[in-house]
Amino acid sequence: MTETPSTTGPGAAQSWRPVFGLALGLALLVSTMLVAFGLPAVSSSPHDIPLAVVAPEEVAGQIGGALDEAQPGAFEVTAAPSEEDAVAMIEGREVYGAFVVGPMGLTVDVASAASPTVAQLITQVGQAAGAQLGVDVTVNDVVPTSEDDPRGIGLSAGALPIALGGFIAGVATTLLIRGTGRRLAAMGTFAVVAGLLMVSILEFWFGTLTGNFWAASAAAILGILATGMTVLGVESLLGRPGIAIAAILIVFLGNPLSGLTSAPEMLPEPWGAIGQLLPPGATGTLLRNVGFFDGAAIGQPLLVLGAWLALGVALLVVAGARSRHAVARATIASA
Repeated sequence: MTETPSTTGPGAAQSWRPVFGLALGLALLVSTMLVAFGLPAVSSSPHDIPLAVVAPEEVAGQIGGALDEAQPGAFEVTAAPSEEDAVAMIEGREVYGAFVVGPMGLTVDVASAASPTVAQLITQVGQAAGAQLGVDVTVNDVVPTSEDDPRGIGLSAGALPIALGGFIAGVATTLLIRGTGRRLAAMGTFAVVAGLLMVSILEFWFGTLTGNFWAASAAAILGILATGMTVLGVESLLGRPGIAIAAILIVFLGNPLSGLTSAPEMLPEPWGAIGQLLPPGATGTLLRNVGFFDGAAIGQPLLVLGAWLALGVALLVVAGARSRHAVARATIASA
């Protein structure tokens, strides 16, 4: 009697379909990552960058017209009564810079701490405007980056591990920890320790941040906690597909749309604004505003991160209650 070879044993030949399916799936994944991370950078251009102008009405109109003619839609010009008011608007994160026309010529006030890329752009446009008006140009950096990190690389590089750290911690917690209380404790402990360590590196080692250490640490802790709890909540409710959903929101969309390497206004519309509604973008903006601008304009990022945190906790609690009810019903049914 001839034995039929097993199709399920250790020595069974595997179908080629999973091999090619895996290869094509991974190729599609890395291609999608390239588009998600590369397209915002390739398509980067200024869109409605807030800019203040201090000048007589006629001259201010000339400057606004010249800006719109040189780069249509690049700047959103607001009149300011004096240079002091314009500087206050910069420090309050209402505008990225200011053109001040006075007896000595044109003064260009920028804030490299808000965005070195935008500060350079405003400087170049201001020098061109001065040449067109035939006046001398003076550039002032009213809110500079630190001397140890003049290009602000540490913040754009450091905010990514802060955001992704929350994602990785959320995934690890879902895989290794059971129970709503234990998961909350694990995520909270990680957020506090990681936030303090990362801000310590950015401030005391890299010299990137110059503001209050504890305020910056609180911002980092909130960003990590909001990201991690979002992962926990979605996975607890939806299972493994929830991790994929969180990865799309945080890694594939949140990170490239955060505007950390340039500014949200440098991304294609409306993606820059959408990025500020996701945890990585809100975390980066909160860190920047706390670290360099004494906490100016932190309302929106705090609201965004608080909403994601609340959503994650709510989903985790709902999933825990559903699990307990399922166990109770199974116990009753087996009794």
